[in-house]
Amino acid sequence: MTDIEVALTDLGEIATRELAKEHKPYGLKQNQEIAKRGGKIAKITKDNLEKELGRSVISNKNSLNYQYIDEKLLEDKK
Repeated sequence: MTDIEVALTDLGEIATRELAKEHKPYGLKQNQEIAKRGGKIAKITKDNLEKELGRSVISNKNSLNYQYIDEKLLEDKK
């Protein structure tokens, strides 16, 4: 994921959390509706950014640094 993708994911999650605090959903159906509304906020933001940039902000990159992860695992085993 790119920084933009991470930020959009965070935005969707934060928006959902704030909507849940405000509307206090009860049960699965109401919580699903709140989650959809939070996701829609992130989608609208993504669409607006892509329109301004003239390109997609979604990539197939993986932002994890596997070399660092492998090195860290080796250190932890010592």
